[in-house]
Amino acid sequence: MKILLVVSSIAFPILMFFLQNHRKIFRMIFNITAVISTLIFGNIAATSIYQILIDNAVFMTTIHGIFLNPYFLITGGYLGVFIIYRLMVLTWDER
Repeated sequence: MKILLVVSSIAFPILMFFLQNHRKIFRMIFNITAVISTLIFGNIAATSIYQILIDNAVFMTTIHGIFLNPYFLITGGYLGVFIIYRLMVLTWDER
């Protein structure tokens, strides 16, 4: 499973890079998905931390419970791949 995560974090940004060079619509799709993912990721983090502070339950296990939220994990994973993809685009444009 770990090797799949590592390979995916390399393969998906490369695939995204080639897709955005092939069709311009992919650039817009990747960017809109990143904006939506950022909103979801940030709101889940903010509401979870807010609830922890309201409940006065600041324990490490309570804070780390956020990692059980599949939407948090999916959006965070996409943002990680998207950042690598954008760095690849930036590097290519600056050559």
